[in-house]
Amino acid sequence: MFQVRLAAAVCVGLTWAPISVAAEPADAPDFFEKKVRPVLVEHCFKCHGDLKGKEPKDGLRLDNRAAMLKGGDDGPAVVPGAPDKSRLIEAVRFQNPDLQMPPKGKLPDAAVADLTAWVKAGAVWPEAATGPATGASGFDLAKRKREHWAWQPVKAVPPPPVKDAIWLAGPVDQFLLAKLEDKGIRPAPPADRRTWIRRVTFDLVGLPPTPDEIDAFLADSSPDAERKVVDRLLASPHYGERWARHWLDLVRYAETKGHEFDAVIPNAYQYRDYVIRALNADVPYDRFVQEQIAGDLLPDPRRHPTERFNESILGTGFWFLGEELHSPVDTRQDEADRFDNRIDVLGKTFLGLTVACARCHDHKFDAIGTRDYYALFGLVESASYRQVRFDTLEENRKIAAELDDLNERAAKGLSAALARSGTAETGASLRNPPAATPAALLPHDTEVVIDYAACRPGQWMPDDASFGTRPRRIGDLVIENGQVRFADTPAAVYDRAWDVLAVPPGTESDHGALGKRIRAGRSIRTPTFQVESGKVHYLVKGAGTAYAAVDQPSLIAGPLHGSL
Repeated sequence: MFQVRLAAAVCVGLTWAPISVAAEPADAPDFFEKKVRPVLVEHCFKCHGDLKGKEPKDGLRLDNRAAMLKGGDDGPAVVPGAPDKSRLIEAVRFQNPDLQMPPKGKLPDAAVADLTAWVKAGAVWPEAATGPATGASGFDLAKRKREHWAWQPVKAVPPPPVKDAIWLAGPVDQFLLAKLEDKGIRPAPPADRRTWIRRVTFDLVGLPPTPDEIDAFLADSSPDAERKVVDRLLASPHYGERWARHWLDLVRYAETKGHEFDAVIPNAYQYRDYVIRALNADVPYDRFVQEQIAGDLLPDPRRHPTERFNESILGTGFWFLGEELHSPVDTRQDEADRFDNRIDVLGKTFLGLTVACARCHDHKFDAIGTRDYYALFGLVESASYRQVRFDTLEENRKIAAELDDLNERAAKGLSAALARSGTAETGASLRNPPAATPAALLPHDTEVVIDYAACRPGQWMPDDASFGTRPRRIGDLVIENGQVRFADTPAAVYDRAWDVLAVPPGTESDHGALGKRIRAGRSIRTPTFQVESGKVHYLVKGAGTAYAAVDQPSLIAGPLHGSL
C-alpha cells in the first residue's frame, strides 16, 4: 500500500506508436495550428501583432492572412505558393544580411522548413474568413462561457407527445419513442426471457450466464425475477472488473511507460484494483473524482472494509500513468510533454474538455485560454511525484502514539523519583543552554525559521511517523535498554522497528538527486518560509546523514539542494 503525494500523470494505451508529424500536409489546418501559429505568436506578434492602437513595426502585421498579403512598408510579406518570393521566408532564412528576423537570432531549421512548406502550400490560415486574431486579443472568455452549450442552465423539458403510449415504461422512453416515430421506425418487440438474461449478463459483467443461472431464471415465475438477476449481477465482483475497463481506457491505463524500453510503472496495478473496488463499492462519482485528483489530501479517506488501509489515496495513482521516453535528447521538452499528457487526460476524463489545445494558443472553440492552461500546468508540475508507504500515516501513527503514551507514563513515575534525588535539575538546565552557541555567530537580523531544540510537541513536521509522535527534545527523559537518562541534544532518532515498512525497490521517488535519499520515515521538514536575503543558514549536528533541500515550483529544473 503506497501513498501518492498529490501531483501528477496519465496513461497511454498498449497500442501507442510514435506519430509522424511529417505525414500532415502543409495545407492542413492542424499543420498551421501546430507548426506555424506557435512560431508566429512567440517570435513575431510582439512587434507585428495587434499593439492595441499603436502602429506595428514597419507597418507590417503578421497576425492574420490578409495583413500578410497586404504587407507593410516594403510590400507583401507572403506570396502564397512562392516561398522564394516571400519576404517572410527571406527574413527567417538569414541569407540576406539586410533582412534577418527574428532580431534575436535565427529560428531552428525545422521551424524555417515548416514556414517554407506552409507558404509553398498556399499559406492556409484557418481564420482567414473571420478577420484578424492575435491569440488573446480576439478571445472573449466570458462570451464563450455564456454560449457554451454544456454550461447552459439545466431546464426541465416536457416529454414530447407520442402515438404508442402503451409501449412506454417511463418518461425516458417517451423521448426515445418520439424519435423512432419521427423516423417511421417501430420499437423492437420485447426480448424473450432467455435472450433477456443473456443480454443483461453480458451488459453488466461482460460474461455469458451459466446454464444453471439461465435455468434458475426461467424457473422463477415471481414478478421480481428480473430485479433479482440485476441485483445479483451488480453485487458480483465481475461488475467492477468489466466497467473498470471503460474507465481505465479514459485514463490511458497501462502498466508500462511505452517507448522502446517499455519500463514498468511501479505499482500501477494498485490503481487498477482501486478502480475495480470503487465501482463495486458504488462510490459516488463526485467522491470518485476527488480521490483521483487529490486523494492524499482528503481529511476523511475511505478505508478498506476488512484490511483497513487507506483506499482514497490509491486513486492518486492516476497521476503516475503515462508514456515516458528513455534518455530523451531534450529533457526539458520531454518533461513538459509528460505534464501536458497529464493535463490532456485530466481535461478529457474529468472535464470533457480538450484543455491541452490551449498549450500553444487560446482554445479555438472552448472557453479555455492559454493562461488557464499554464495555471493548471503550474499546479500539476509543482507537485511531488513519489510513492511512499501510507499506512504509517494512518493506522501505524496510532500505534506510535500509544507507544509514546506508555513511555510518558513510565517517565512520570521516574521523574518523581528523580526530583526527590535532585537529578531533575539536570533536565531543566539542559533545556536552557548557554548563549554561546553557533547560532550566536549569525547576523543579528537573521530570522529563525525553526529551532528544533526548543520545539514543542506538534511543531515537528516528520515525513511519516517513524519518529513516533515527534522526535526527541533536549531534556526529554529517555528510557533505552533499561537505562534512564536525559536527552542532551535534540535528535530525530530513527526507530529501526519501522524498517519492515520499507518501500519495495523500483518504486518512483522524487526527481533529481533528492530521489536518491530514502525520505519516508527518515526526514523532517521546516514550515514553509520565503527567502528574501538569498541566504539560508543550517546548523546541523550529529552522525546521521544531513541533506538540505529547498523546494521550488519547477520540477523541470529540479529542486535546489546540497549536501551538508
